[in-house]
Amino acid sequence: MAHRRKSKSAMEKLRVPLFVSFVCIAFHLGGTDARLPPTPSASTGETVENYDKYYNYIELTGRLRSYAQKYAHIANLSSIGQSVQGRELWVMRITKDPHIESPGKPRFKYIGNMHGDETVSRQVLVYLVDYLLTKYAEERRIAELVNTTDIYIMPSMNPDGFEVSQEGVCAGHRGGRNNANNKDLNRSFPDQYGKGIKNPETIPEVMAVIRWIQDKQFVLSGNLHGGTVVASYPFDDSAIHQQQGYYSQSADDSLFRYLALVYSKNHPVMKTGLPNCPDTPGETFKDGITNGAQWYDVPGGMQDYNYLHANCFEITLELSCCKYPQASELYKEWELNKEPLLAYIEQVHIGVRGYVKDHVSGSALTNASIVVAGIRHNLTTGRFGDYYRLLLPGVYNITAVATGYTPVTVNNVQVLDGNATELNFVLEPVAFEPNLSGNVTTPTASPPAPQPVQPQEFRHHNYADMELFLRKYSSEFPSIAHLYSIGRSVENKELYVMVISNNPTVHEHGEPEFKYVGNMHGNEVVGRELLLNLIEYLCLNYGTDQEVTELVNNTRIHIMPSMNPDGYEVANEGDVRGYRGRNNSNNFDLNRNFPDQFAIIKDPRQPETIAVMNWLKSNPFVLSANLHGGSMVVNYPFDDDQEGKTQYSKSPDDKVFQQLARTYSQENPLMHSGHPCVNLYPGEYFADGITNGASWYNVAGGMQDWNYLNTNCFEVTIELGCVKYPWAKDLPNYWEQNRRSLLQFIHQVHHGIKGTVSDIRDGMGIPNATIQVEGIDHNITTAHTGDYWRLLVPGTYSITASAHGYQPVRTYATVSKKGAEVVDFRLTRLHTEPNGLSPSGPQPTHNPSDEEFESLIKALSLGQGLDQLVKSTDTESSFRFRGYKELSAFLRGLTLNFPKITSLQSLGHSVEFRTIWALEISNNPGEAEPSEPKVRFVAGIHGNAPVGTELLLEFAAMLCINYGKNSVITRVRTTIVIVPSINPDGREQAVEKQCTSTQGFTNTHGKDLDADFFGNASQRLVEPQPETRAMMDMILDKGYTLSVALDGGSLVATYPYDKPVQSMENEGTLKYLASVYANNHPTMHLGNTGCSNNGNIQDGVMRAAERQSHMGSMKDFSMDFGYCPEITVYTGCCVFPPSEQLATLWAENKKPLLSMLVEVHKGVRGVVRDKSGKPIVGAIIVMNGGVRVFTAEGGYFHALLAPGNHNIEAVADGYQQQHQEVVVSSYEAASSIIIEFDMDHSIFGLPREFVVASAAACMTALVVTACIIWCVCAAKSNRQKDGFHRLRQHRDEYDDEIRLTSMGSKKSLLGHEFQDESESDEETLYANKI
Repeated sequence: MAHRRKSKSAMEKLRVPLFVSFVCIAFHLGGTDARLPPTPSASTGETVENYDKYYNYIELTGRLRSYAQKYAHIANLSSIGQSVQGRELWVMRITKDPHIESPGKPRFKYIGNMHGDETVSRQVLVYLVDYLLTKYAEERRIAELVNTTDIYIMPSMNPDGFEVSQEGVCAGHRGGRNNANNKDLNRSFPDQYGKGIKNPETIPEVMAVIRWIQDKQFVLSGNLHGGTVVASYPFDDSAIHQQQGYYSQSADDSLFRYLALVYSKNHPVMKTGLPNCPDTPGETFKDGITNGAQWYDVPGGMQDYNYLHANCFEITLELSCCKYPQASELYKEWELNKEPLLAYIEQVHIGVRGYVKDHVSGSALTNASIVVAGIRHNLTTGRFGDYYRLLLPGVYNITAVATGYTPVTVNNVQVLDGNATELNFVLEPVAFEPNLSGNVTTPTASPPAPQPVQPQEFRHHNYADMELFLRKYSSEFPSIAHLYSIGRSVENKELYVMVISNNPTVHEHGEPEFKYVGNMHGNEVVGRELLLNLIEYLCLNYGTDQEVTELVNNTRIHIMPSMNPDGYEVANEGDVRGYRGRNNSNNFDLNRNFPDQFAIIKDPRQPETIAVMNWLKSNPFVLSANLHGGSMVVNYPFDDDQEGKTQYSKSPDDKVFQQLARTYSQENPLMHSGHPCVNLYPGEYFADGITNGASWYNVAGGMQDWNYLNTNCFEVTIELGCVKYPWAKDLPNYWEQNRRSLLQFIHQVHHGIKGTVSDIRDGMGIPNATIQVEGIDHNITTAHTGDYWRLLVPGTYSITASAHGYQPVRTYATVSKKGAEVVDFRLTRLHTEPNGLSPSGPQPTHNPSDEEFESLIKALSLGQGLDQLVKSTDTESSFRFRGYKELSAFLRGLTLNFPKITSLQSLGHSVEFRTIWALEISNNPGEAEPSEPKVRFVAGIHGNAPVGTELLLEFAAMLCINYGKNSVITRVRTTIVIVPSINPDGREQAVEKQCTSTQGFTNTHGKDLDADFFGNASQRLVEPQPETRAMMDMILDKGYTLSVALDGGSLVATYPYDKPVQSMENEGTLKYLASVYANNHPTMHLGNTGCSNNGNIQDGVMRAAERQSHMGSMKDFSMDFGYCPEITVYTGCCVFPPSEQLATLWAENKKPLLSMLVEVHKGVRGVVRDKSGKPIVGAIIVMNGGVRVFTAEGGYFHALLAPGNHNIEAVADGYQQQHQEVVVSSYEAASSIIIEFDMDHSIFGLPREFVVASAAACMTALVVTACIIWCVCAAKSNRQKDGFHRLRQHRDEYDDEIRLTSMGSKKSLLGHEFQDESESDEETLYANKI
């Protein structure tokens, strides 16, 4: 057990006898307990170490200064900067002669206390300083280590955090982890996956360390932390930022594992892999080490920065479970870590070391690159020309490369255990510099440099020979060469492309893409052979020839030797100016087959043309050349004009094209002369060997113009020789004439401007942003991760970057002849709040988990994020076609094995009473989650096409198995409903390996279920089939955001409608959703289905009615009555292929299916509520004046929209209509908006104020009228009263008249009275009284 040492104050109170007794006991116990602290002697002075307390900043400073003063011959204390609160970042340098800089000693560093509350490292490094200094004169091992190594030790990178941390707090929840600005220092370094430094003023500690790392060129480092016991090595994060379980491998993975094991195996606890930490009792690490990202994802970590941006190999060492243990534990921690700390420092001496010097002067060459073949991680020499390259024992080929010098490669360098092998390089100045300016290269007076290896065999390669050649070089040089096909010719030959780069399989951010295309006309063969020669040349000289090495390391070069392999096979050697083999097998000229800006191309688009067009859309090409034959000239756009005449047709970039053309022609003297084919074409002349296309002759439908007008790519057409199909014996001459031109033309891709357009908020690149150069009417767009390249001639330009939803940024740049000018843009969103919300409107609540999820969607949508997810979710699979019983058992098995995330329900039954199953996969199955999107995957509507059924079953299994293991799958906030078989009866009737059979196509009643979905009773003549009814009830749930249906018999993604409609309000969105699936499929997006019944389909996407128009389809019903967009994906030409093909089909469709889970989180989403915050259910959300969705419980809605600007209107009974604008991105999570309704106070459609005012006026008028009437009536009443009074006064005078009247009829009297309409009121009243 550990011995608790008493405090110094207590010790002073001990009597001498007791002290002597204690010393004796301690000495006696020292033989049995190695963890007892040593007893200080009087001779050690004030720097004696007691291992019984933590040093605060003042105490630490005093102690370090005391060490530096006492051991000045081997110790030097300095500060590399200050913390937020002004504390010095102390570094102790320990080496012989520490005050001078001298070569020959590799630099090593330890950094501790990066997180202020992880304190063991702080103390242990102080103890290490003490041990190295005090034992230097006593132990040979320590003396040798100090004499041969430049050791730097920083006990505390975060002194401010330490000061507020609390002793005894193990979990670290009381503050102190971050710096005084509350920034986590180990999340603040530049990250390889797009995260830059934000607000550097808030992290002075990080900025100081970065400057220190760049200045010192460390070789090896350890970053000491706490919280568990393990050694972690790079990389610490990945492109997809999967929270756990993703192994992010560096180029030196084996070396990092070894370094981590050195520490682990010397640590008694760490090496067990069982730290037994109280807060993570089940956590284990095999051999006590772990890949950082596999443990958990850490973007912006320090260890990755060291490896990627310096020469330094760094690992992270977690020293203790408790972050800030009691001081009584410090001696035990020192004893556990002392030997690992020393053993790890010693590893700085392994591998290879040496110097790189100039042969002529003998001077040191700084910043020369040391390249180890097979390891894609170079480092550079220091100020003395010295280098230290850590390597494991083995045999290596090592190259030294320096600008202006011929590279030198030493093969078969033997690296042994122990001290480094010494390997010095002496480099010769090069005889010529790479021609970056476009001028003719001029030999220098330097001694002749070793010449690069030239191609050895010159012959014509037929298709089979060419294919073997390409496969051979792809196999022999896998680190730089990758072979792929972009499609097939009419006769089904592969259209091969060899890509050559130091990372050939992916587009690297900031690296331009270049291409050469040859043999477009099958009988023009020189380009085909030259490109095969070029492949051989690049592969053989990589790593030894400086020019080749730099080109390959900094450019992704795509080489297509033959675009027309069918035509080549029928062409004849010796053909000078013929036409046999020129066209493809359908007899169409491929260089007249592209869409044209001036002419209508009536010829059908050929498969080779379609393949190339799709290829160009899939890669951000910058520069290209199309190699032809029959003359010797470089031809540049435009190739035709509006009038169809042979005259100069200038493009907006005419100056750039002229420079590009001259760059090639100047390196070919015969071409540059302008009179190349005197015997064949004596009157033909091209000044400088270049020509404008239309000025030479008019070509409509050419490839070079299509490149320029429809992509970012600048392409020229190069005529390589007067003879189209020369004899093989002449091929060496063609190589010699063109090899320098071919290389110099590739160099031109690095001219003009380049950079990244990123979001100022999170630093992420913005794809499809527009780069506009003032005065040049031709814009280019950014690639997937926001990088761009814009070719320009030297000069000063005004450049604007813009993107949907962002404020444009304008700047000026001066382009020189020496290379590309870096011009980065950081754009600010048009609205200060995210996602297009007005700052004055209601704000959506953002919490860290939402922001983290948005970052996840962005990472999955950009770069290699989705590809990495595909790789990280691989599961063991046994593919076969399942019948109904096995399918049912499989679904039940998923619910039994994964009960927390699955729910199985019956939608209904088929005619033969088979259950139509629906499997729900979500975090809370069976519970409504109106705030989260809901996606539906269905298959088997046609029983004879069961591939979709099997794909969905595998999809469900993959999701379930990876839930909880794969952080991306676990974090996807989606309700997924899978209906694997709508037509189980038809499936039972279908027969395997029947590609075109219709057996099982319908249900048992012989009904095509995809023609049975009718929502209006007037359209339906009979009751729906039971299978249809089950699906209709499901669709009418109206809770779905997206639906994907899988079918067979073609290779295409279709979107609504199946019924013949003239126009659709949201066709752009529907087509976009289908294209997302197609673009993530390896072959669908090429449009070449390979199916006899379909032919070529542009981008692999089409409106369903164009494929087969019919009424009553499921997707139409989903659109019209479920308000949910549905796409139908046809997974292959064969409706029921052999089961052996299922694995391939799954591999092809896994990524597209996962892309739908990502896509469903995009578009626009939000909440509709009233002013009081009460959600409004059933409100209508109208997009762009057409498409509608309805708000669900809680007022939530979610609608998928194509990228761009959209108008959103919200309508609800009793409320005023609301309007907002949103910007939808192709790579960001859904724009989140809040719509607040005011009560609708309008009356009869008129504003309330107007109606109220009008009503008030009317009421006033009525009151006034009433008053007038009352007054009039009152006046009349007074007259009437006066009449009765007179009547009473003259009663006697009336008696006679009354008697006379009574003798006759009263009616006659009244009748007589009414005949006189002018009678007075009194007379009338009198008459009535009678």
